[in-house]
Amino acid sequence: MSIVTFWSNGREQTGKTLSLAAVCTHLGSEHNYRILLISTGYEDENLDHCFWQPRKAKKNLGLFGPNTNMDMDEGIAGLAKVMKSNKLSPDIITNYTKTIFKDRLEILTTFKGTKTEYDDLRKVYPDIINLANNYYDLVFVDLDKQVQDHISEVILRNSNLIVVNLSQRLASINTFMEMREEQPMLQSKKVLLLLGRYDKYSKYNIKNISRYLGEKNKVSTIPYNTLFFEASEEAGVPDLFLKLKKTGEDDRNGFFLAEVKRTADNIIYRLQDLAMKM
Repeated sequence: MSIVTFWSNGREQTGKTLSLAAVCTHLGSEHNYRILLISTGYEDENLDHCFWQPRKAKKNLGLFGPNTNMDMDEGIAGLAKVMKSNKLSPDIITNYTKTIFKDRLEILTTFKGTKTEYDDLRKVYPDIINLANNYYDLVFVDLDKQVQDHISEVILRNSNLIVVNLSQRLASINTFMEMREEQPMLQSKKVLLLLGRYDKYSKYNIKNISRYLGEKNKVSTIPYNTLFFEASEEAGVPDLFLKLKKTGEDDRNGFFLAEVKRTADNIIYRLQDLAMKM
């Protein structure tokens, strides 16, 4: 049982959430791991759009007339309430998730309440993540920049693997290299580098960036792919992966799937390698 956190420095777009969606969908469709994907963002619907159509708000008759608030007892908000009552157990978590692949991939969605409620809620993310780790084989965390630094540090410290998401820009690579010099955690074996929205025709390709960073193994990538980008806006990501299963590597979609598989395999291999060295 392992916690894998996808993290970026928050200064630029790296395709972190979509990369995570691709990796988890591949693992969920190809392996028997029981996986939970946790979104820690506030009203960030990028992950939602990958897997299901937006739900219309419920119209309830409130004390001061109709309101359209979503059910606040679902997802992370519902879990937080149970935690406050000291009744939360690992197996209860699944009651608050959305299922993508039965017994394989579930998602604990982003919070959609008030900002004040979110500010209070994010404090319990580390506890919920650790508890989920007792029930699921793999817990993937989409660590949002809105989570406070001290809370992010706890989550990263508790993670078995940190997937650092970078863009394919030299400035982004150089910034990471500076951060790595200053932060010992980024120098550890539990850090895996990932280039999102990867373009293999760029001068800054896998081979060159890996050499520039001094990485012994090739940096992982999630290539930009038109069909995947469109599917991520239309709740079509699971169907896309199932549809393209038999695509050859010579096809442009085949290259995308091959790199997603390589990234997923790198994550599993690194987790196994780290576990053996404990």
